[in-house]
Amino acid sequence: MIVDLVAVAIVLLATSGVPGLFLPRGSPWGQRAATVIVVVGSATGLVAAAMGLAGPDTGAYVFPWLSAGTGLVGVDATSAFFLVPVLLVGGLGSVYGLGYWPQARNPRTARKLQFFWGTMMAGIATLVVARDAPAFLFGWEFMALSAFFLVSTEDDKRECRKAGLVYLMATHVGTLVLFGFFALWKRTSGSFAFQSLPAGTSPLVANALFFMALIGFSLKAGAMPLHFWLPGAHANAPSHVSALMSGILLKMGIYGLVRMLPLLPAPPVAWGGIIMMLGVVSGVLGVVFALAQHDLKRLLAYHSVENIGIILMGLGLAMLGRSQGRPEWVLLGMGGCLLHIWNHALFKSLLFMGAGSVLHATRTRQIDCLGGLAKPMPRTAALFLVGAVAICGLPPLNGFVSEFLVYAGLFRGAVTAGYGGIMTLAVAPALALVGALAVACFVKVYGAVFLGSARSGAATAAHESPVAMTIPMGVLAAACLCIGLAPGLFAPLLDRAAAPWMASTDGGAVPRLAELVPLGAVGGFAMAVAAAVAGAVLIARIRAVRGRAVVTWDCGYAAPGPRMQYTASSFAGALVSLFRWVLRPRVHEPQIPGAFPQESSMGSHVDEPVLDRAIVPAFVSMRKGLGWFGRFQQGQTQGYILYVLVALAMLLATLVPFGDIVKSLFTRS
Repeated sequence: MIVDLVAVAIVLLATSGVPGLFLPRGSPWGQRAATVIVVVGSATGLVAAAMGLAGPDTGAYVFPWLSAGTGLVGVDATSAFFLVPVLLVGGLGSVYGLGYWPQARNPRTARKLQFFWGTMMAGIATLVVARDAPAFLFGWEFMALSAFFLVSTEDDKRECRKAGLVYLMATHVGTLVLFGFFALWKRTSGSFAFQSLPAGTSPLVANALFFMALIGFSLKAGAMPLHFWLPGAHANAPSHVSALMSGILLKMGIYGLVRMLPLLPAPPVAWGGIIMMLGVVSGVLGVVFALAQHDLKRLLAYHSVENIGIILMGLGLAMLGRSQGRPEWVLLGMGGCLLHIWNHALFKSLLFMGAGSVLHATRTRQIDCLGGLAKPMPRTAALFLVGAVAICGLPPLNGFVSEFLVYAGLFRGAVTAGYGGIMTLAVAPALALVGALAVACFVKVYGAVFLGSARSGAATAAHESPVAMTIPMGVLAAACLCIGLAPGLFAPLLDRAAAPWMASTDGGAVPRLAELVPLGAVGGFAMAVAAAVAGAVLIARIRAVRGRAVVTWDCGYAAPGPRMQYTASSFAGALVSLFRWVLRPRVHEPQIPGAFPQESSMGSHVDEPVLDRAIVPAFVSMRKGLGWFGRFQQGQTQGYILYVLVALAMLLATLVPFGDIVKSLFTRS
């Protein structure tokens, strides 16, 4: 029953964009039909996911049409847990697209976008329910190719084409690594099915499987330094596509690790430490590079790297708990990891949709060209603020709860002697640093975008977004608040989703999450904070009604203008200088020549550390080094025929038994 519902949902999602292909480009009915089908498919899948979270494992079923008849699929609590954000964000994003990317205003690209939106959701849902390598890779490649076409929606723009090409190259490098992983898996276990490897597996093979899984899945997740494809793809894709990619697609890398790592036998302590250090690097450097960005969507993209780092910290803690035989570490680490997967899907999708609302109203992503948008866009400003507070890990919203679980696990480990205690003791301050820098970054963003005065004509002419865009944002904001205020309701779901990891630990009775952390007290504290904030807002509104409007204190200036405000760049300048050693910003100083200089300006730029500083220079050097090979490509048919004849002669020469001929010559002599 559950698998059947998921199959129906996948078919609906995969075919949702087909009606629009047969309707005129300017007709809105294709997009509306696609949205209805996506919403129905998402609702069907959510019903199946709810049944999967509440009921037993469905076991594995063979789908004859999938992967040449060898595809095994099934729904357990882990699959159902990951299906929820996929279908929720995907369904809401489709509704959001009605207002953000309407068919009438985008006749050339809208049909392509809505078609590949459905196929991407179908691919993700397929790989989540896969129980063997062929079915998994089928869904994985379906997802990857659909995401490429979505990133390249505006393929008439050079930056979009570049971002799509970089993403395509990166995702297929990861896929090649996964092919090697599953080939070695088949050789070791004798099957492509997802089942525990035998206890006698060679440590060399186990380590090879671990590192291939870590590289292949981390490349998809966008963990630093394998994140190089992510900023460009998220910045140049349509905003609701960015929401789906950041909130959902990145988590498929995490899903691969969550699904495969507990099947590996006897994990050494180093595995957990490596994952935790990867999380620390991603978390700290992700938020540091976000601070230096001037593009709103590019800034949010780097915060995706940061939050993947937080998720990896929880996953590394769980792996360390397996190695040390500490089930409470495993449960707290996996609880924080899994809940942050949900939370990040909610608040990051909300933030990208908020950024899309700003872009829809102003036609610019440059933070320093915005300002004062809270007045013309009050709904967007309020909803974006909810997402900003949530991503900073502050109560009373959901980001606080998942980070609290990771902190609880790290503190339990920090008081333990041995390597595990040392590792967790080193990670906890890094998590605190990430939270502090995230607060500074979003104070900068919210102040520069929504507060103060408009810095450009585009910001002055801004308008509120249509209801089709704000309603999905409101649903996501309500979900963030629900998890933050009542985290205890979700503890049983986390227990069930983390069960495969708990089954692989040694010890006595398996603990429950509610027994390890006081989630009721956490929810009560969040409610108290929410009540205090609501009271403060109410008092401020009453005072605003009774008072009179005056200009901000202007230090003696009669008419303060927008240029007197702090810009986002100047606000973050001190922190950017603090991390100059890794950011290496390039400052473009103003030029003031002569006694009567022309108008000039100052700016700064931070290169992408891996793509711009390593990969692109390496490819440029390779192209220069292999430039001599171009002389063989003359464009003349007779030259190419000669090359074919030479190659054929060389191949035929391999059939000549030169060894036997030489041996016979020496024998005669």
